[in-house]
Amino acid sequence: MAKVPGFAKAFAGRWRIVEMDNWDSDFLDLVEEAHLTFEGKSDGEIVFGALKGFLDVRYGARDGSARAEFSWEGHDENESACGRGWVMIGTASRLIGHLYIHNGDDSGFVCERG
Repeated sequence: MAKVPGFAKAFAGRWRIVEMDNWDSDFLDLVEEAHLTFEGKSDGEIVFGALKGFLDVRYGARDGSARAEFSWEGHDENESACGRGWVMIGTASRLIGHLYIHNGDDSGFVCERG
């Protein structure tokens, strides 16, 4: 089994998506509680609205900050969907990031532990 990258420990676990630039908080929890989860060396998931995606994550640093970059694939309202995104550790133990839906919307977002 491959070693989990050191930076991965900072992101590991479940993060609640508390804010997105393009969607209001009522929409975020439409199907289940909006969240971003990081597991193991490269797995995870993102859920908000009617979207659920499974992550392929790469951990590293950019400009001195720990960062997780990912591609994702899953579904949005029962249609296949995929895209990419990134998160970095922000202030107050939050994650700050951006999600891109292939041939669709993109949005900045904020996560908190939980």
